[in-house]
Amino acid sequence: MLHQSVEKSSRKVDSTHQTDLDGYWTVAENHLTALGLVSVDCWTELGGISMRVLVVEDDRSLGAFLKTGMELEGHRVEWVEDGEAALAHAAANHPELVLLDLCLPKMDGMEVLAEMRARHDDASVLVLTGRSDPHVQVQCLDMGADDCLLKPFSFHELTARCRALRRRREQFADSVLRHGDLELRRIEHTVARAGRTIELTAKEFALLEFLMLHRGECVSRGQLLTETWQMPAESCTNVVDVYINYLRRKLAGGKAHDAQAELIETVRGMGYRLGGLNRNPVARPTGQSCPVHRPAYA
Repeated sequence: MLHQSVEKSSRKVDSTHQTDLDGYWTVAENHLTALGLVSVDCWTELGGISMRVLVVEDDRSLGAFLKTGMELEGHRVEWVEDGEAALAHAAANHPELVLLDLCLPKMDGMEVLAEMRARHDDASVLVLTGRSDPHVQVQCLDMGADDCLLKPFSFHELTARCRALRRRREQFADSVLRHGDLELRRIEHTVARAGRTIELTAKEFALLEFLMLHRGECVSRGQLLTETWQMPAESCTNVVDVYINYLRRKLAGGKAHDAQAELIETVRGMGYRLGGLNRNPVARPTGQSCPVHRPAYA
């Protein structure tokens, strides 16, 4: 298999130059096309599950390799090179998975992890570290990391661990989303407001689900295009605005238009926000603030 070719070559580099990570990733980068060919089969078998991934790595060869490799796996990937940029990106874009190096400029990876968990950020975090001391890995897991992987590593193993984190995330995700008197049941694919059933098309349901997952937050038209329609964020279309109006009418139940009572608010020049309850973001009930269960071990 082509993955085995990458791993065999990388083991040879590792055995002769234990600390030569540049050589390791150079070998891996030479096989990116091969990795992509293997990933196509794997991607098909998994049913096309995609995640928003943030790579936090200051080593440019490794960072570029991870970004390209994860994109070949079908994920949407952003890459930053320091801890402060990682926190800013996580707060603005809400990645589902963070591949986090520990030795970072401006802010150490452990500080980034601690700050993310203090903010109740629900992203899965896979720590990538060259520190072989097991106490470091234990500390990361106790601080809220979902998994740790020691460098140098097999890309095949990395992607397998990412898939495992995705399955764990889906297993413990909220099946029912609520916002005031609005209730969306993800398994049954039903929506109700104040006990009144609301019939939605598949695309309307997906749009409302994304807004409810980010309730209280402003989401841009570009985000909605990417997440709901799988279209480039810069696409020249008004489909988002059209469907927002469809949703508003259905959520209002045919009542007269009242901008002050609308659940879906327009944030001028920015996008939309699910609000409308005393004009403030809604706090999620205790025990439901994070849609992901976090075990203490990988």
